[in-house]
Parts: sequence; structure tokens; C-alpha cells
Amino acid sequence: MTRFEITILGCGSAMPTTLHNPSSQLVNVNEKLFMIDCGEGTQLQLRKYKTRINKLHSIFISHLHGDHVFGLPGLLATLSLLGRTGDLNIYAHKDMELFLDPFIKYFGNQFPYKINLVPLDPIRVHSFPLKHRIPTNGFLFEEKERPRHIKREMIDFYNIPVGKINEIKQGADFAADDGRWIKNEVLTTPSTPPRAYAYCSDTAFSTEIIPYIQRSDVLYHEATFAEAENMRAQETHHSTARQAAEIAKAANVRKLIIGHYSSRYNELDKLLDEARAVFPETELADEGMTINL
Repeated sequence: MTRFEITILGCGSAMPTTLHNPSSQLVNVNEKLFMIDCGEGTQLQLRKYKTRINKLHSIFISHLHGDHVFGLPGLLATLSLLGRTGDLNIYAHKDMELFLDPFIKYFGNQFPYKINLVPLDPIRVHSFPLKHRIPTNGFLFEEKERPRHIKREMIDFYNIPVGKINEIKQGADFAADDGRWIKNEVLTTPSTPPRAYAYCSDTAFSTEIIPYIQRSDVLYHEATFAEAENMRAQETHHSTARQAAEIAKAANVRKLIIGHYSSRYNELDKLLDEARAVFPETELADEGMTINL
């Protein structure tokens, strides 16, 4: 089975603290690295956790608040120093140009690689709208459906030509030499279910995201506040830990990871307890945490 894991590089919110770094995560799919958000100091976190930065494939930015993008200029400069030559795609809201263009124009002519700013569209990594003060996207990293497993003994039994095996793995039935039509279910077993990881950064409580994240193996959902600060959560378009758990339960996900903690919390047990009261399979995000799917 291919590698599919997520490393938390930062799970704090906008106000800097010494406890947590701003938002950033790394998704490793078979040694191809995808970054989600790039808060200040992200490149130091990459080095701290001994990440092979040269394997970075693409960057996905959920929205253009500073705690999700201020680490980009430094990271882009470091990639240049490391001698990167391949293009780097950055998927973000179209206003990302306003933030990065001055930097690219001033420093970019020294870079040995090209930076492509790509407006968010449904691609192999799906994006979906969240509910925040500015345009904000969540991301769903989902494996493609794998071919069905052919039963080795059926190849000999029905004298199946090698050229037909791939078609059968894709779901085709088989016409035997004697004219019989052999159903695919007889020849194969179901494929391993594709794995999925959903990332919901800054967002108010919104059941509208549930269709996008249903039955994900792991859901990362912001939990900026405890329930006692519900009014503050509404004012700032953020979620409480309990609300994150309600989304996880309604979406029937396997595991919930909460993060993006407000700087007011030095201890996070309260957030965890409130979430687990609704959705027991909840864990706290922490820098260096690795989640294997």
C-alpha cells in the first residue's frame, strides 16, 4: 500500500505564542509532498522534522490571512538556495497575486525555478468553500479508486488472455471461448477502498461542508474556541471544539483532529473534552504529529 500520511507543522491561530506555530501541514502521498498553508516559520518546522524539502510538489493555501501565508516568501527563497529547478504550483484564491507578485518581481528573477499561481478549481486535490470572513477553501486529498483484484485461479480456469486482464481489473466482464459471459464479480474481488483526508481551516460552523468530507478517514477541523466562547466564535467566523465534533459526527468520518487554537488557551484539555463528548475519536493537533491513513 502506498504511503499516505499527514504531518502537523503548525496548529496555532493568528496571535503568535511560544506553544504553537501558525497553520501548516504536510501531506505525504508516496513520497510526493503537498503543503497545506504556510504560516510564519514553516520552513524551520520542515527542517526541525527532517523533511525532504526538495520533494515538495505543490502548495495549497486555504485563505489569505497572515497566519496561513506569511511563511511563503522565506520558503520560496530557500527552495531557490537549494537549487530547485522544477516548477512550483501554488493553488490559492486569485488575490494571492497581490501578495506574492511584488516578492516574485523583486526576487524571482534570481530563482532557478518558476512559480505558477493557480486559482483554486476542482483538480486531483478537491477544494470546497468554507465559511469565513474572506474567501476560504477547505481541501480533500483523496486517492483514486484502485483497480479490482483479479483472482489468479480464474485466469487459468477460464483461459483469460493477458491482454484482457487490465480490462477485467477495471470492471469489465469476460466472454469465454465457449460463449459463456462471465461476470466480473466471479473473476475479481473488490479493490482496497481509497483513503481520504479532509482539511478545514478557518471556518464558522457550517453543515454545508458535510457533503464534501463525508466518510473521510481523517478530518482536520479548526477548533479555535471552547464552547464558553461561542459568541466570540460567531463574531470571528470560527468554530468551537464541540462544533468541530458535531461536523465530524454528521460527516461520519473515522477520526477528527482539532487545531488552530486561540492563544488564550495554555492548556487544551478543555477543548479535547468538549469535542470527545460528541465525537470520541478526537485528537489534539500538535507540531510534529504524524497521522497515517
